[in-house]
Amino acid sequence: MAAARRISSLLSRSLSHPSASSSSFFSLGRNSSLGRGAHRLSTAAVVEEPITPHVQINYTQLLINGQFVDAASGKTFQTLDPRTGDVIAHVAEGDAEDVNRAVSAARKAFDQGPWPKMTAYERSRILLRFADLVEKHSDEIAALETWDNGKLYEQAANVELPMFVRLFYYYAGWADKIHGLTVPADGNYHVQTLHEPIGVAGQIIPWNFPLLMFAWKVGPALACGNTIVLKTAEQTPLTALYVAKLLHEAGLPPGVLNIVSGFGPSAGAALASHMDVDKLAFTGSTDTGKIVQELAARSNLKPVTLELGGKSPFIVFEDADVDKAVEIAHFALFFNQGQCCCAGSRTFVHERVYDEFVEKSKARALRRVVGDPFKKNVEQGPQIDSEQFEKVLRYIRSGIESNATLECGGGRLGSKGFYIQPTVFSNVQDDMLIATDEIFGPVQSILKFKDLGDVIRRANATRYGLAAGVFTSNIDTANTVSRALRAGTVWVNCFDIFDAAIPFGGYKMSGTGREKGIYSLNNYLQVKAVVTPLKNPAWL
Repeated sequence: MAAARRISSLLSRSLSHPSASSSSFFSLGRNSSLGRGAHRLSTAAVVEEPITPHVQINYTQLLINGQFVDAASGKTFQTLDPRTGDVIAHVAEGDAEDVNRAVSAARKAFDQGPWPKMTAYERSRILLRFADLVEKHSDEIAALETWDNGKLYEQAANVELPMFVRLFYYYAGWADKIHGLTVPADGNYHVQTLHEPIGVAGQIIPWNFPLLMFAWKVGPALACGNTIVLKTAEQTPLTALYVAKLLHEAGLPPGVLNIVSGFGPSAGAALASHMDVDKLAFTGSTDTGKIVQELAARSNLKPVTLELGGKSPFIVFEDADVDKAVEIAHFALFFNQGQCCCAGSRTFVHERVYDEFVEKSKARALRRVVGDPFKKNVEQGPQIDSEQFEKVLRYIRSGIESNATLECGGGRLGSKGFYIQPTVFSNVQDDMLIATDEIFGPVQSILKFKDLGDVIRRANATRYGLAAGVFTSNIDTANTVSRALRAGTVWVNCFDIFDAAIPFGGYKMSGTGREKGIYSLNNYLQVKAVVTPLKNPAWL
């Protein structure tokens, strides 16, 4: 719950930013086209010399069998600073041969190594030591995460690192509490179930939350006694390598965790289709998730956990406190530069409060401070890279061409890096691309609804089902809607509340399986039934 409170604290602090510090960056006006009177933002916030983080980059190689090694090909790729587009480091580019080496190390560690044969208590102690080491080095890790990803340093240091530590404490606690059952059967038999580690787990994590996705996947897999081959996102490879070094310092045996940096079509595909990988977990886009699942099925039919895209509704009813609803809806969309799979990216507002909500949402976006994520009081950093930057701008142009009303934003901020103006559209219709597609950027789409049945039907009319938000003062409305929405998480009068114990995952094309909480352990366990005859039992 501490991590959840930190997110709430981050939201509360955003309310205290003085509008004078940012209002000059933005223009006012309701526009349907950038070409008709939309003013450009001042670039004062982003043209200043970026802060140089005080962190050394020591780990850029692949991690295989407990050693940092070069890629077999000798190739490297660049990881870039999203604030400038400049090169941070050259990182080893793994491919199929490196995946083979990593899987071989993981297989040997599982079949012959000490990790699965350790007592669960011993595994728990290693995870606890690791969490303590991460906490000790949290400032350096947070700086590295911000530098490589572009997310706010305050967010990385005060929200994500404490949550990372909490997750490993949580899974360390589970390690010695995983057990089977004694099952009564018809007849003279003793029946027990064993919960066994599944084996070698392949894991592919995304770029928007590199550290947290590491924890969501590595934590339960290790607690259950598995070994791992982890592929990082090519945009953000640095922090996983750093914390993996700490995990080995904590006592993790060689080969238990292997990390291959590289690209999806080469390293990712090799991992997904590998015949000696027993289980696969992937977080990313729905389209890529389909490919991953197909590769897994065509190889050895390995089970797959998928956490995919979303187009989550945020529903504001007429009885809501509009000012609070505006702030939480703003946070639900713009958090992490809008690069969040569960972002509240379809804001449905009741027609009786719609105009007021739109005007206040526009004013809030105009106060949003965009700039170097290392600076205090900045609320929004750059998008991850040029590809995502251009994708978001294309969707903004699509919204304009579809005759949605551009309330504010709509363009680039500054001439360097990947900064985008906080953008708000009103008069959005359900069939517009900005209302159907996952934009993954700072673009809020506000839609109008008439009644309860109308908004439930429209909120569910999507291929996604990851999350939803409901804002109302009526408990009956909250209960009715939260049960009617086909989504894996429904937040009522709040949003983005995460905790180690709260499961997360989607309905429909937002994925399969759940991460975090007790449910995540099932992803990394096999259930075995053992049946033994009983001779003259005293009882059954």
